[in-house]
Amino acid sequence: MVAILSGPVYIFFDSRVFLLLNETESSFTTQKKKGGRSGGSVSAQKVFGMTAALAKKTIFTTGQVAKVCKVAPRTVSKWFDSGRLRGYRIPGSQDRRIPREHLIRFLKEHGMPLGELEDEAMGKVLIVGTDPVVRGSLNEMLGSDEFTLETAQSGFEAGIQAESMRPHCIVIDFAMGRSDALMIAGNLRKNPEYAETVLIGLLSDEDNASGFDRTIFNETFRKPFDVALLAERMRTLVGRKTQLL
Repeated sequence: MVAILSGPVYIFFDSRVFLLLNETESSFTTQKKKGGRSGGSVSAQKVFGMTAALAKKTIFTTGQVAKVCKVAPRTVSKWFDSGRLRGYRIPGSQDRRIPREHLIRFLKEHGMPLGELEDEAMGKVLIVGTDPVVRGSLNEMLGSDEFTLETAQSGFEAGIQAESMRPHCIVIDFAMGRSDALMIAGNLRKNPEYAETVLIGLLSDEDNASGFDRTIFNETFRKPFDVALLAERMRTLVGRKTQLL
C-alpha cells in the first residue's frame, strides 16, 4: 500500500469483532469492540490465507461459468469445445478452465449481463493531483459506461484509493509537487500488487527538463497537452494490460 500509516491498523469485519494488526509484529489479535475479551493471536499469513479465499476469482470452472450465465454446465462445455469461449484443459483430464478475462470478453461480445463481473469489466482509473478541468475532460472522453474514475489530492489519499479500487491506470500530476509525485510513483512500482498498473505522469516544462527515472512511468505527457490524446492512450494501455476493453 502506498500510504504509510503509523500505529496499529484496525480491520473491521462486522459491528462486533475486529482484527488488530501491530505493524511491528506479524500477528493479529481478535478483540471485541466494546471492552470484550481479547481472543488469541493468529498469524498474519493465516488470516490473509482465509481472506484470499474470498477474493475475486481469476479462473472459473464450467460449473461456475454456468452459474454466471444462468445456463446448464453442458452448454458452457459446448461453447468451450466450439472455440467460442476460450480457456484451457487441465493436463491429464477433461476438466475445462476459463480465465476471467476470456469470460468477460465472451459475455460482452454476446450481449449477456455481466452480473457480479460488471465491476471488473470496466477500466478503473485513479487520477492524482490533477485540476478539475482535466478530470472532467477525461471523465467525458473515456465514458462512464466503460471507465470508473476516482480522484486523490495527496499521497495518503492516493494510497487509500489505490488499495480500495485496485486501478488499472493511475495518472499522477506533477503539479502536486515533484517530490510527492515521484514518491507516489516509486512506492507503487515497489509494490508487486501494482506491477501491472499503468502509470502516467503529467509533467510541466520544468519537470520535463529535470532528470529522474522515467522508466517508473509507462507514459509521460508534457504540459500543455491534448487531453483527447491522453484519453486515447489511457484507453489503449489499459486495454493492452487487462485485455478487457
